[in-house]
Amino acid sequence: MTNLTRRNALVGTLAVTAAAGAARAAPGGVPVRAAASVRAFAGTHEVKPLEFDPAKLDGLSEKLIRSHWENNYQGSVKALNMIEGRLSGAMADKDLPPVVYGGLKREELHRTGSVVLHEFYFEQFGGNGQAGGPVAAALAASHGSYANWEAEFRRTALSLAGGSGWAILAWNRHTGSLHNYWAWDHTNGPAMSTPLLVLDMYEHAFQMDYGAAAAKYVDAFMRNIDWKVVDARFKAAGIW
Repeated sequence: MTNLTRRNALVGTLAVTAAAGAARAAPGGVPVRAAASVRAFAGTHEVKPLEFDPAKLDGLSEKLIRSHWENNYQGSVKALNMIEGRLSGAMADKDLPPVVYGGLKREELHRTGSVVLHEFYFEQFGGNGQAGGPVAAALAASHGSYANWEAEFRRTALSLAGGSGWAILAWNRHTGSLHNYWAWDHTNGPAMSTPLLVLDMYEHAFQMDYGAAAAKYVDAFMRNIDWKVVDARFKAAGIW
């Protein structure tokens, strides 16, 4: 399957999810029936392929992208499967000390966040960075202008430079607002929020190309966003 075909399939799948309607959907746009059929601690997470040509990004090298995808993302997929396997076994061990079980649960939370956010991150690439459509209009309305939103998103991201974490544009279903969130690590998911655009600010996401020049990395990230994917997430969340 070509990259274009995969990308079209992604957007089409998200659009179908949106069409299912909020009454039949679990939080995040996943149909309730599908969500209920997934066994807890299945340990069967699979690596998602890159849906774009990493050699054709503007300002982000193929070496950087492949290292990030192969080592950080795939490492988290493998670790999450391992942790879920151990949690499955731990359920039958009634004598397992709470402190030991707590360690497994903390790692489950961390690895789940890493897998989900990395998959959102890589899905967004392959575009020309030109925002348009419903999500751009919504951001202009929520922040006064699209330029205001972008400036605040960049500022949020750069506040994490030199440390770790994610800048996350999300729809908060509780407050009914679009918001740029600051997340120190993979576990800092804002309550009742659906991610629409995520920016990895861990050094592994840019150090190979830019060293400590995080602002140049953020510039390159913004130039490569496929806003059709962000729009599809926006619609799938039932906002538009």
